[in-house]
Amino acid sequence: MLVLGIETSCDETAAAVVRDGREALSDVVSTQIELHRRWGGVVPELASRNHVLQVMPVVDEALERARVSLEDVDLFAVTSGPGLVGALLVGLQVGKSLAFATGRPVVGVNHLEGHLLAIRLDERAPEPPFLGMIVSGGHTSLYAVDDYGTYRLLGATLDDAAGEAFDKIAKLLGLPYPGGVEIDRLARGGDPAAIRFPRGLARRATCDFSFSGLKTSVLNHVQRHGRPEGQALADLCASAQEAIADVLTAKAMRAAREAGLSRLVLCGGVAANSRLRDLAIERGGEAGIEVHAPPKRLCTDNGAMIAVAGYETFRRGRGPTGLALNADPAWRP
Repeated sequence: MLVLGIETSCDETAAAVVRDGREALSDVVSTQIELHRRWGGVVPELASRNHVLQVMPVVDEALERARVSLEDVDLFAVTSGPGLVGALLVGLQVGKSLAFATGRPVVGVNHLEGHLLAIRLDERAPEPPFLGMIVSGGHTSLYAVDDYGTYRLLGATLDDAAGEAFDKIAKLLGLPYPGGVEIDRLARGGDPAAIRFPRGLARRATCDFSFSGLKTSVLNHVQRHGRPEGQALADLCASAQEAIADVLTAKAMRAAREAGLSRLVLCGGVAANSRLRDLAIERGGEAGIEVHAPPKRLCTDNGAMIAVAGYETFRRGRGPTGLALNADPAWRP
C-alpha cells in the first residue's frame, strides 16, 4: 500500500510517500525557520499562510521523488491535531480534496502518534511493547506503547515542554531561533557541571516533568551575572542542557522500570539533541534498557511519520486510544 502523508501542524510543510508503513520512497520538508526567526518563535498566522503557498509544491515534489503519480496513491494520511488550528486546516483540506479527486480514502492522524511511530522507518525498529518518550517544542510525554494504536500515558510535563524550555533559554541568551539547535552546538565546548541548575520534580516519585523552574533559574543567573559570552556562554548552555537531559532520562528510566518495559524509543524534535541521545544510551545500558532513536531527520516534523501512522490507523480500522487527541476515522468521498 502506498500512503501519501501530509504534515502541516506547525512550521514545517511536509509530504512523503511511504510503502506499507515501513519504507519511505520520498520525504520532502519545507521549513519556515527563516520566516519566523526574526520574531524569535512561530507566528501562527504567518505559518498558516506559508503552508497555503508551499503545500502543493511539496506534495508534487514528494510524488516526483517517489516516482509515482497521484493515481498510484492508495491512502492519504494528514495530521488532524494537535497543532496550530489554521495550519492544520491547510493540510486537512488538501488531504480531503486529493482523496475526493482520486476516490481514495483519507485518515486523520494524531501528530503525537506520528512521532511515536517514526521509528518504524528504521531497519532496527523495535516492536511493541516499548516506552515512547515524546520530546518536542510543544510536548514532553511518556507513553507505554502496548501495541500500535494502544497507548498509556505514564507521565507528562506540568508546564513548559522540553523544547519550549530550550527555546526560551536561548532567547534569554540572545541566541537565534530555533534555540535548541544553538544550545546543543554551543554546549559541545562547555562544561555541563559549571552551573548546577535545578532538576524539576527530581525528588518526587512521579514520571511527570517540570521545566519552568529551570527557565526561571537561568533568567535569575543572567540577571545577576549579565548575558554571558565566549566560554561562559558555552558553560551555561552545557549546564542548562545537562539539566534537561538529566531529568528526561531519569524520568524515562523510572517509567520503564515501573511499567516493566525493556525498550525505550526517543521521538520528537528534541530527540535529535546529542546530549539527550548519549545520556539515554548510557543510562539505558546501566539499567538494561534498549534505547532506540530514529535518524535525526525523522525526529523533527515530517510527512513520513504521518504516513506510517496513517497506514497503521487504516489497517486497524480505528483511531488510536490513549492519546490526548484521537485521529479521525477513515473517510471516503
